[in-house]
Amino acid sequence: MNEAARADSNDMHTTQHRLAYAIVLTLGLVWIYLSADKNAASLTGTTAAPQVGFLAPDFSLPTASGETIRLSDLRGQAVLVNLWATWCPPCRAEMPAIEKVYNEYKEEGLVVLAVNMTYQDTASAVMPFAQEHGLTFPILLDESAIVGRAYQLRSLPSSFFITREGIVNEVVIGGPMSEALLRTRVEEILK
Repeated sequence: MNEAARADSNDMHTTQHRLAYAIVLTLGLVWIYLSADKNAASLTGTTAAPQVGFLAPDFSLPTASGETIRLSDLRGQAVLVNLWATWCPPCRAEMPAIEKVYNEYKEEGLVVLAVNMTYQDTASAVMPFAQEHGLTFPILLDESAIVGRAYQLRSLPSSFFITREGIVNEVVIGGPMSEALLRTRVEEILK
């Protein structure tokens, strides 16, 4: 093969390599565009499960009194999301401690959202339970497992301590939580 033919062959291989790189780059950019999080769900708290250091999954539920509460509307306040049921002995045992800590810290910006797993419970048992225990924080009704699924409920009670910025600071699965543990966790999210 003469020198001119070799040069043409090298130029052709270089052109083919550049074309292949351009195609791969274009396909990569198309993939990035198509798989992008266009709704910013990963930034708005709608991740699949609550993880320490990430935004808490957002939800909106009715309270036992008919009001609707959305977690993301509470940014700027420290939030304890407690998943519970009236039939759950550890849930029943920790409610007085949650109420006491709530009353101590609510003026500093603590909000407690007691999310009753109504799809596993009896809705008619919720208000008598709250009255019996003198609960003054909002009790939300999760009738269709919205929060149960979003928070990947594995055990009752489950508690999620959320900072003023909406970030999950601590997850406590099981219970009952002691008053001392609650106070320590609440003071962390109030900072």
